[in-house]
Formats: sequence, structure tokens, C-alpha cells
Amino acid sequence: MDQTSLILAIESSCDETSVAVIKNGDIILSSIIATQINSHQRFGGVVPEVASRHHIEQITICIEQALKQAEVRKEDLDAVAVTYGPGLVGALLVGVSAAKAFAFANELPLIPVNHMIGHIYAARFVKPIVFPALALLVSGGHTELVYMPTENEFKIIGETRDDAAGEAYDKVGRVMGLKYPAGKAIDELAHQGEDIFKFPRAMEHEDNFDFSFSGLKSAFINTVHHADQINEELSKKDLAASFQQSVVDVITAKTVRACEQLEIKQLILAGGVAANRGLRDTLDKELGEKFNHLDFVKAPLDLCGDNGAMIGAAGEMLMRHQVFADMTLNADPSLEFDWEPEAIK
Repeated sequence: MDQTSLILAIESSCDETSVAVIKNGDIILSSIIATQINSHQRFGGVVPEVASRHHIEQITICIEQALKQAEVRKEDLDAVAVTYGPGLVGALLVGVSAAKAFAFANELPLIPVNHMIGHIYAARFVKPIVFPALALLVSGGHTELVYMPTENEFKIIGETRDDAAGEAYDKVGRVMGLKYPAGKAIDELAHQGEDIFKFPRAMEHEDNFDFSFSGLKSAFINTVHHADQINEELSKKDLAASFQQSVVDVITAKTVRACEQLEIKQLILAGGVAANRGLRDTLDKELGEKFNHLDFVKAPLDLCGDNGAMIGAAGEMLMRHQVFADMTLNADPSLEFDWEPEAIK
């Protein structure tokens, strides 16, 4: 009989309280997500103190619901996995504290998971990850290209120097009067408009894999403010299309160049902005035209945002590599991958 593993996985890095039970790293037995979007919309973004209080209210409820939905008893579990960074320190502490208490009370090993590794490993719910691989992580807080020569080895070869792509979407959305989070609304508007404003494509042709979206954000805001001053009404559809095309062009150009220079078998698209239809469609087209044998794996749409299932998928891999923590585990809001741009040389 094949050996199985059952992991209780906890995610609370930002504004989603999520708990899942994962079998063998790639089978979701339960996935509970308590969102806080309605609480943060009136502020136009996540308020850390509000997020932490919501996590405190929801965490034990989510754990109970995840076990019940999975029809799993506490004594059936093999380990507890938890996000310990990066993220909002108060939010992380709620999840880490709950995971440590649960693990201690039930004499279970504790697995510390990097939130960004979790996003990458959401791909396991589509198909196995094949190495060497490259991950394009696009979210509210991160835009990174991560090279993975082998399992549990992660090397950043490019990252944003200022705003992450998701952060730029939300800031632009606020200027357009859209509700937080604005990514989905901008994506929908973009498919109804045209790129008539030709916003800048920062660093698109530079000989590196880094990103920058601050200049694009400023150009967008200046365009809107100038129109307001002269009482000119601009098309929201065209604004969205022009903004999104700039973001997609830069991300695609950098990713394609990395795929050309690295000997990889698989490209993984993950993170909250990985649900963006414009980005998915453009990468599909560009990769299909340039690479015959590259396997392009996109995280499932319902697992692009923060969720416990991805933490369980990564946790199972870390458990096989004997990566465990003791009861001194603490939140690390600035947790990073190793920075190794020389990885491609």
C-alpha cells in the first residue's frame, strides 16, 4: 500500500484566513478561505490592524471547518504547515501561533513555509513540477522570476525594483474610482478598450530580468489628472487597456528572455495577478510561438490568491526534505528567497 501523508495547512499572511487539509501534496481534501475584502474596501487597501483582528476571529473556526470538510481527525494528521513570511507581521503571527498551538497539543511536527514557495507549489494541483523550472510570481506584493534547478532550491534572477504589478493595479484602480482589489475590474475593462495612450514600458529592453512599475503608475496618474484639469473625459476602457498592455508587455518580454537563456523544462505562472486573463493569454501566445518543448503550467484560477492549499502542497515537499521548525518559530514579514542573479551564467 502506498504511503500517504495528511497535512493541515494554515495561511494568514495578509487578508485571507485559510486552512486546508492536503493529501500527498497534490490532493485537496478541504479548503476553507475566509476573505476580508469587504472590510478593507472602504479603506482602499488592507489595513494591517483590521486584518489581524479578523484572523483572530476566524482562525479556529477555519481549522475546525477544514477538518470537518476533509472528514479527517486530528490523530490522522502527519504534520502542520504554516506560512511564516513574508507578509503583514500581525497577520502572520496569528497563523503561526495557531499552528504552533495545534502542533504542540497534538504532538505533530511543524513545517515552516515561505508564502512565495506556496504560490509556486499551487502548480502541483495541475501537474507535477518538473526541474529545472522557472516560476513567474506576480502578486500584490511581489513580481519575481525564480529559477529552480532542483526541488527545494530557489534562486531569484529578477524582481521588481519598486511597485509590484498587483500593487500598481490597485493604485491605478483607486485613481479610476474602482473598488479594491482592482485587478479583476481592470482586466475586464482592458478587454473592452484599446491601447491608445502607449504608456511607458520601463526596463523592457534592459539586459536584466528586473521589473519597474512605478513610472507606469506615475504616467497613468499624470494622464488622468491632466485630463481632469482641462475637463477632458477619458475612456476607462482605453485607460485600462493601455495600462494593462504595458504591464503585460514588460512581464512577457522579461519572462520570454529568461526562458531563452535558461535550460528549463517548465514555466510556472503563480500569484494573485496570475489570474489576469490578459497576462495568461499573452504568455500562452508568445510561449507557443517561441518554445516547442516548454511546459507552461498556470496555477488554478481559484488558487492564484492566498490559500491554505498551496501551503500544504509546499509543506509536503518540505516535509520530505526534513524541513521542520520548533516552538520558537516566529513570523518573518520580510522573508526572502536567496538573491542569485548569477544563477543563469
